[in-house]
Amino acid sequence: MFCDAAALTASSGCSSSTRLAERRDLHRQPMSREDKEAQEDELLALASIYSEDEFKRSETAPGGEICVCLDLPPNFSVAIKGDCASNEYMGSFEDIVSFLPPIILDFELPPGYPSTDPPAFKLSCKWLSPSQLALLCQRLENLWEEYAGGVVLFAWMQFLKEGTLEYLKINSPYEIQLCEFGPKCIRNNSGISDSCSATGPAEAVIWDKRAIQDVESVAALIDCILDFNEAQQKKCFDSKWYMCNICFSEKVKLLVGEELFSRYDRLLLQSSLDLMADVVYCPLLNCQTPVMLEPGGTMGICSNCNYAFCTLCKMVYHGVAGCNITTEKLVEEDLEEDQDEKLFEEDLEEDQDEKLVEEDLEEDHDVFTPEKLILVREEYLEADAAGKKLLEKRYGKHKILKAVERKSTEWLETNTQQCPNCNASIQKDGGCNKMICRKCNKDFCWLCFAVLSTENPYDHFKDISSGCFNQM
Repeated sequence: MFCDAAALTASSGCSSSTRLAERRDLHRQPMSREDKEAQEDELLALASIYSEDEFKRSETAPGGEICVCLDLPPNFSVAIKGDCASNEYMGSFEDIVSFLPPIILDFELPPGYPSTDPPAFKLSCKWLSPSQLALLCQRLENLWEEYAGGVVLFAWMQFLKEGTLEYLKINSPYEIQLCEFGPKCIRNNSGISDSCSATGPAEAVIWDKRAIQDVESVAALIDCILDFNEAQQKKCFDSKWYMCNICFSEKVKLLVGEELFSRYDRLLLQSSLDLMADVVYCPLLNCQTPVMLEPGGTMGICSNCNYAFCTLCKMVYHGVAGCNITTEKLVEEDLEEDQDEKLFEEDLEEDQDEKLVEEDLEEDHDVFTPEKLILVREEYLEADAAGKKLLEKRYGKHKILKAVERKSTEWLETNTQQCPNCNASIQKDGGCNKMICRKCNKDFCWLCFAVLSTENPYDHFKDISSGCFNQM
């Protein structure tokens, strides 16, 4: 199918020439301070809202390039018929695509923008005909007039992205219209096309020079459509999370219930924050909100209670004044923390020795046999709050808790293995042998407990020299 090359009326051509002459005069005018600030603010806002793939600011002039990818409906079909472009392409093309190459808006802001003068622009696209692009150019001009001297680039982007398909009445299946390639389609200096139709006599029409269908050949257009669609689909896939059909990570929540999952989520966040050197907790006991620290700074400001504190002494922030805590006190606190950690580790080692636990329990007036120890422990675990307090008073809270911890330790020893990177306890109840530690996020092999490559963790199971070859 051939297009009419965006024919415009002669009167609109005259008015366009008049507008162009007016713009040239405006370019010679000095820029007001208000216009300069408005231009800079708008360009900065666009750069902060959109990625570099969507907006590129010019380094040499007040302007840039905007790339707009449309959101296509599901199962959107595009086609190119075999009788187009002077019969260069004799076959036919039709395919379902999720993405089409972008509409590109090149613009430059004149000195009178936005108070009196609109942006100068060109609109190009590979799959929209010059006549369709000309309609979009007219709509952009109308939007500028509607905004009456205000900044308009963001409104242009929104219209192109959200309104193009409806405005041009494009639906699936969509047949791409192409102008004739080659010497038959010639534009003279006045913007008049000597021929732009495959059938019928040549008709003199006016082109909108701002509307450009950037296509070298039908074959190149087909390649561009397929390559862009594939690249965007991969980009979209890489930016999302998908459920693993082996470990079903996204099913935690549905299986354990809201309350238990909330506790898991809280503990997971806390463990992650504990590994971050630039995070401390608000020192107020009724708050304890995590606070991000500035590099090299000693002041923390709680986002929850607005408490400003010194990250060294945990007291109210005192500026350049020294902390009301001596160096010896800091060293002493560090030693106490190290000692507490050491004692905790020793307690765990003691708990792993059942004989020591039994000896500890025998110090109580009510001596436990191993059988009685198990019964008391199970009774304690099944009791309500009042029952737990009664058992703690009778047998001693410290001894009962040690027995309970012993059961947890036995379960961990029987049912879990330690992460080779951070020593966190990990349980495996199925799935493949490529594991990931939820504490340190390291991949490792469940068979040999080797830490795997972050980039290609599965290569370990493909290596013939590995003892875990083909055992994933």
